[in-house]
Amino acid sequence: MTEFVMSEGLAEPADLRPAASGERRRPVWVVPDVVPGIVPRSARFTEARWVAKYRWAALGGDLTAALFGVSLALLIRFGAQINLGYVLLGAALPIAWLVCVALERGYESRYFGTGPEEFRSIIRAAVALTAVVAIASYATKSQVARGFVVVAVPITCLAAMFARWLLHRQISRRRFAGRCMRRVLVVGRNDQVRTLRRHLEERPTDGYVVVAGCLPRGDAFEEPGSESLGRAEMDILAAVDDYGVDVVAVATDPELAGHSLRKLSWALEQRGVELIVSPGIVEVAGPRISIRPVAGLSLLHLERPSVSGGPHVLKNIFDRVVGCLLLLGVAPILLVTAVLVKLTSRGPVLFRQTRVGRGGEQFRMLKFRTMVVDAEERKAELHALNEGNEVLFKLRDDPRVTRIGRYLRRFSIDELPQLVNVLRGDMSLVGPRPPLPAEVARYALDDARRMLVKPGLTGLWQVSGRSDLTWEESMRLDLRYADNWSIALDLLILWKTARAVLGSDGAY
Repeated sequence: MTEFVMSEGLAEPADLRPAASGERRRPVWVVPDVVPGIVPRSARFTEARWVAKYRWAALGGDLTAALFGVSLALLIRFGAQINLGYVLLGAALPIAWLVCVALERGYESRYFGTGPEEFRSIIRAAVALTAVVAIASYATKSQVARGFVVVAVPITCLAAMFARWLLHRQISRRRFAGRCMRRVLVVGRNDQVRTLRRHLEERPTDGYVVVAGCLPRGDAFEEPGSESLGRAEMDILAAVDDYGVDVVAVATDPELAGHSLRKLSWALEQRGVELIVSPGIVEVAGPRISIRPVAGLSLLHLERPSVSGGPHVLKNIFDRVVGCLLLLGVAPILLVTAVLVKLTSRGPVLFRQTRVGRGGEQFRMLKFRTMVVDAEERKAELHALNEGNEVLFKLRDDPRVTRIGRYLRRFSIDELPQLVNVLRGDMSLVGPRPPLPAEVARYALDDARRMLVKPGLTGLWQVSGRSDLTWEESMRLDLRYADNWSIALDLLILWKTARAVLGSDGAY
């Protein structure tokens, strides 16, 4: 059995025995043998209380949604004239709905509070329920009114998604307060443990909190500012038992793989503890990752990002259609804003600035003018007061901003003329922030990947802090979008943009 150094709270481990003279210590990961059916008393952890409450709340929400959808469908389709057959069908559909959601893993605890996975399970359950009703109707040669099914299933699906959204909002608030978290034991070498811990805890809404780290003997771990909370030498399973963890996260390590990792999964299965393995790949979305069995091995396949072809044609069509509708919808706002800008300050209504688009092509981006005419000339005298990041110049109380311009910036109304750029094809509704030529000149080789897609009217940067982001954070978000964009992601960002604009965080 291999000895490990246990670092509670990821503090620096103690009692690292020095190697003998001339000896080169090489840590080897070994997992203790598992005796089937024998589980230590201390390892029989009960399911967290919040998980049980969440599951019952999800079941109640789905049942209520099904009853609402069926009742509304019966009322719309038949009114007061409902026969006994449809009453029985209406009573059976909620039960069938719960079964379909369960089969689509809608009640598995690992997906609770994750958002996208829960919503996907609801959508798949709706498709499955429609198929079940259609097949059953054909097999029994019964004439089920199509209008009833067309109303009942979509209404049930939308109501169930709304109920899950309310649950997700509630658990997100609790996780920001440090509650409803999954306790994680991280296994790996020092730098890998540190990196994995940072990624697991950078988003509290995901529900992971690292309570301990397990390192191989001889692998020193030092983290500036960390406090020693008590340390002990133990193996992985002993750490699981003593710290009551819910998840074991294994960082990438070629020596903890194969049969050792398989035995670890068996042991954790007996304890009801989840095992996750980090492949070391960052900033890659789920749709681009797939696991395929090859020659008895589970190989991780990484698909190439979509940079041309059909998906981009679909994105261009979506941009122009939705952009045209938005432009028509905000036309009165554009007209009123243009009049206010013209009457309140001297100068043109629109501000035109050269930006760099997809493939390095330059274009003239349109905005409502929010500053005085000589704003660029006065920029040098204000440079020492810069509150933006290392590249972009930003001031919360910029004296060059006009009185009406402050309101336009606060609610992002000054950006609305960029809908014209979207219709021209210079920009997309969603994409990376449109950079200045001076910014592009400072790009590293990797940074240029953000120009594989068109810049956007909004994007991940818009819903993640806007001007409050550092240059590195802004670039990381742009690269993440360029590598993982999809129509579904665009719709999600557009929905979140409304909240970011109304909140006006980071807008100045």
